[in-house]
Amino acid sequence: MSNQVNKVSAVGLLVALGIIFGDIGTSPLYVFNSIIKDREINESLILGALSLIIWTITMQTTIKYVILVLRADNKGEGGIFALYALVRRRRKWLVVPAMIGGAALLADGIITPPITITSAVEGLKELPSLAGLEQSTIIAIVIGILALFFFSQQFGTHSIGRFFGPVMMAWFTVLGVLGISHITDDLTILKALNPFLGIHFLFTYPEGFWLLGAVFLCITGAEGLYSDLGHCGKNNIRISWIFVKSMLLLNYFGQGASLLKHHTGKVMTADVIYSDGVNAFFDLMPQWFIIPGVIIATSAAIIASQAMVSGSFTLINEAIRLNLWPKMRINYPSEAKGQLYIPGLNLLLFVGCVGVVLFFRESAKMEAAYGLAIITTMFMTTILFANFMVLRRWPAWFIYIFLGNYIIVEAAFFVALMDKFKHGGYITLLIGLLMFVIMFVWLKSRKIKNRYVEFVRVDEYVPRLEELSNDMTVPKFATHLVYLTSANNRREIEHKIMYSILSGMPKRADIYWFVHVDTLDDPYTAEYSVEHIIPNDIIRVEFRLGFRVAPRINLMFKKVVENLVANKEVNIMSRYESQQKNNMVGDFQFIVMEKFLSQDNELPFIENMIMKIYFWLKELSLSEEKGFGLEQSNVSVEKFPLIVAPVSRLKLTRIYDKEDE
Repeated sequence: MSNQVNKVSAVGLLVALGIIFGDIGTSPLYVFNSIIKDREINESLILGALSLIIWTITMQTTIKYVILVLRADNKGEGGIFALYALVRRRRKWLVVPAMIGGAALLADGIITPPITITSAVEGLKELPSLAGLEQSTIIAIVIGILALFFFSQQFGTHSIGRFFGPVMMAWFTVLGVLGISHITDDLTILKALNPFLGIHFLFTYPEGFWLLGAVFLCITGAEGLYSDLGHCGKNNIRISWIFVKSMLLLNYFGQGASLLKHHTGKVMTADVIYSDGVNAFFDLMPQWFIIPGVIIATSAAIIASQAMVSGSFTLINEAIRLNLWPKMRINYPSEAKGQLYIPGLNLLLFVGCVGVVLFFRESAKMEAAYGLAIITTMFMTTILFANFMVLRRWPAWFIYIFLGNYIIVEAAFFVALMDKFKHGGYITLLIGLLMFVIMFVWLKSRKIKNRYVEFVRVDEYVPRLEELSNDMTVPKFATHLVYLTSANNRREIEHKIMYSILSGMPKRADIYWFVHVDTLDDPYTAEYSVEHIIPNDIIRVEFRLGFRVAPRINLMFKKVVENLVANKEVNIMSRYESQQKNNMVGDFQFIVMEKFLSQDNELPFIENMIMKIYFWLKELSLSEEKGFGLEQSNVSVEKFPLIVAPVSRLKLTRIYDKEDE
């Protein structure tokens, strides 16, 4: 599969343009606008900032992601969790940067659609007839687009995805043409190719260092190159990046030259920007092209948003499979690879996006909240990729150079972006923090629960299970009784399952099935094994599923049973005499063990809070049976108390009546 995806083709290159580069491709809409806001336009500002843009794109996107990080493909798949799956066995603590990076990416998924779509629609103000267009009207248009956009997610992107490539090809061509047409406005702009000009600008311009926060916006889509690796392969991404980078740089050169020619000496306060209609990007367009330009810019912004939303769906799906996120309902709109839709997450993203639009109102103000999420993810990717290089035995000197260089650079960007914290950057951190807390609680609670789980040897209970199965005095519970087990060891089973079968009201069945699902580091592995502990009496089925494979256990288990019957390894016919005569298949009953937090616990304060949040999240999330695709009527949910820290000291004193003395 990986080799096929990596094969360079015209279709692959077009798909890469449509899916991979949407976010970074729309950055010219707002990067220079953010740089010049409240500053005087002069040669020092424009050339210095442009030099930083050129070399930031080169260092962070071309060298780090396109050349290096794309090498860390997990069977053709990329992204922060795919990278974590490659390195997690090296150090347990690596789950922390993975969670932080994943949470930051989700926060970015809420920020990207508002800023890109708002920036595009605001281009309407460039028309003289619409110069006085109220911002409230812009907001209404943006929210309308967002509503249609998120509503359409349930139908999947397979049908419209084929149009993404041509639209983005047109968009990047427009970027390049507009840039070329204005470079001659001031040819001194070419001096920005000198990297020392950018370094000099950082240390000599009054706000040079803090402008890194605005410059960083030019690479906000860089992480998407890696996250969407599985859609078109590294080779298609690398080749198409040559075209994309060329068009982006041409456009930035054009914007810089246009600003120097037409606005040198002006201080770009909000009053000047709105009264003169100054917009570094849309100023490149002739008046007759404004409306078509806004339409194609909005289309590109929607495509960029689609990439982020689809990436968020994939990210949460991976997090669920890696036990880092509560189970959520996942729908599959089409049979196309990677096509999935998570209704709960879609609603969360829509509410978050609308909230961002209403809170900030203008794209210029949204920029304050943009960037912090992505630089956080980039920093975490640097840590994980360094561990990947160690595992692959890359030269130590190269690893140290990589780490030293990118830690310094990304730390500088992070500090500069933190300057925006009080102006709205805190919104990004709050969203990211909320996502991280959910992941942390889900992970930590699992470790706390593991103290309680007690495993026993299956062999010790085989005689009792056989005895129960043959005891006709006990009413039969089911012909086939199926339990989901978390025991990794084939010879073990949870004590609670044996207690459920043998104690109280025993559950007699003709065949006991124990089903275990093992999540693998490979993304798309889907295989199973069968162990006949006692032929036709006790059978264990082990599913080995990749972290991107949906655990449709109901369908998978049926397929396994069909194969076993075809191979004459098991007899699934009913054991009731009346039904045997008619060759009827016996009934299958699934048992799902569901925990609830017992009051009989003595947990430390922090752990107690974690467990309470966990069970609150569990109530909001998908149930165990639905999470495993067991939504038919033959599923029984059996609740049992979770006691992780039994009360050791119970103060209880017996009192006596005087008559008893």
